[in-house]
Amino acid sequence: PLHRIHPSAHFTMEVKSTAVKQHHDIHLSSDKTWVDLFPSNIRPYLYLARVHNPAGTLLLFYPCAWSVTMACYAHGTPISMVWTYVGLFLAASQVFHAAGCVINDMWDKDVDAAVPRTSTRPLASGDVSMVQAFAFLIPQLALGIWLLMQLNDYSLRLGLSSLGLVVLYPAMKRVTNWPQAVLGMCFNWGALLGAASVVGAVDWHVYIPLYLGAACWTIVYDTSYARQDRDEDAKYGVRSTTIIFGDRIRPILAIFSAVVCSLVAYAGYCNGHGLPFFGGLALGALHLARLLARTDFENKESCDATLLSNAWFGFWVWAGALADYLVKTQL
Repeated sequence: PLHRIHPSAHFTMEVKSTAVKQHHDIHLSSDKTWVDLFPSNIRPYLYLARVHNPAGTLLLFYPCAWSVTMACYAHGTPISMVWTYVGLFLAASQVFHAAGCVINDMWDKDVDAAVPRTSTRPLASGDVSMVQAFAFLIPQLALGIWLLMQLNDYSLRLGLSSLGLVVLYPAMKRVTNWPQAVLGMCFNWGALLGAASVVGAVDWHVYIPLYLGAACWTIVYDTSYARQDRDEDAKYGVRSTTIIFGDRIRPILAIFSAVVCSLVAYAGYCNGHGLPFFGGLALGALHLARLLARTDFENKESCDATLLSNAWFGFWVWAGALADYLVKTQL
């Protein structure tokens, strides 16, 4: 019975509720984005899809762009094919990232509501119901599948085979201490799919190392980003590499970063790339090293900023692959 709850428990619950509400009010007043230009009944869905934050879309897109450009380099395809598939995967990355965010928030609704940083998310705050979120998810998945259907049959089957990982990933945060590894497996499927879309097959000697390198990159950036929620994750039973890495997070992520660069370099070597590719990778490696050295893992804002900053690694690798393609085919 409620009357048996100790007065101190009432006080604790009230303080917690007040803290979350104050965070929500501060968020509404200070974190304005271009999404707020839309009508109030549309805004929650745009925030649910994270369209205001390009980081996730870019991190999903770049492994696709690496793969497409490397396949076009190896097969000497016209530059129009590069831009066609890069454009297609950019659109698909936005759609599938939005859908993945909806699925993730549906899984994490109750935990998000208890954590100040995520309490303002539309599902956690009650701005969108579970039924409304599911109704919003269906057309996104339909559009994503339609985009996959623009590819060859092999690529379509390969792409659809990843959807199970996308749906199951949020549950992995309750099952394994390495959910970031599972995220890396589903988030970087484009490292395989990009090449398949160009040539209708995958050269596994090239693209398995690329895929594994990209997956390790995901462990680096998602662990850095999730560090800001380490205490809340431990409190609510959410498993994460941020918890098991503990105070050794910087040297461990340095090792993973070295593995990322080594695997991507090996993929480039197997694909016959020249100096421009490895020059781009070197710039990306320098950026990762600088970012890792400068991140303050005890500061939430510093951890939050690592997500978008990591996208520059993806850009430099793609820039190197594209420069190598242009040198080989256009000069």
